[in-house]
Amino acid sequence: VCLVLDWNIVPRRRGCGSAIFFHLARPGFTPTQGCVAVTARTMARLLPLLSDRTVVKVVR
Repeated sequence: VCLVLDWNIVPRRRGCGSAIFFHLARPGFTPTQGCVAVTARTMARLLPLLSDRTVVKVVR
């Protein structure tokens, strides 16, 4: 499962990364390249709540 978040897509800005994805975490929660990674259980809980109108806000 992998969802593309609307990061640096339109307008595209050089040097700001190509995308941020919302995806399943790797074993041991090893670091991602700036993505949001969750367990399969968490993803299963969230997917039914998401639609094309859902706003996901990622905060550092």
